[in-house]
Amino acid sequence: MTTKEVSRIALIGPESTGKTTLCMQLAEHFRTAWVPEYAREYVESLQRKYTLEDVEYCAKKQMELEDETATAADRFLFCDTELIIAKVWCEDVFKNCPPWIEAEIDKRSFDFYLLTFPDLPFEEDPVRENSHRREYFFNLYKKELESRGFDFAIITGTGTERVTNALNAIGKKFSKK
Repeated sequence: MTTKEVSRIALIGPESTGKTTLCMQLAEHFRTAWVPEYAREYVESLQRKYTLEDVEYCAKKQMELEDETATAADRFLFCDTELIIAKVWCEDVFKNCPPWIEAEIDKRSFDFYLLTFPDLPFEEDPVRENSHRREYFFNLYKKELESRGFDFAIITGTGTERVTNALNAIGKKFSKK
């Protein structure tokens, strides 16, 4: 059995920058699968503050979900998070990142990254905690992508403009394929 070629596209960015919504919209547009952020559901269900072990567990589950969902994808697989977010989160909250996460980032790199700019209004919810640091995190994610030489586009705009900007970036990246 041969596996079909699927390009993996990760959405990365600070909290409340429309990653989930954009991920769903892109998957719908391309009639393909997408992977939700496992950590969101997991952390919402905790009856305590999350730990480094929780972040590691969520990162492993996220990779499993990506691999499982890829089999159902057609041409593209959109992922509503990836390991750079886990790395930055570990470093910010726990002041270190487990070496295996660092290693997996390069092993499991995506074909393309959509870095969402914090130009949307912040929406409070029980798991968000950095409304005042979105630009700081945006810059950390951008620095990670650049230092690793990963191909990415910054996505700005609101509503349909944001979707159009993402579609244009994807079209430009994959027009050669």
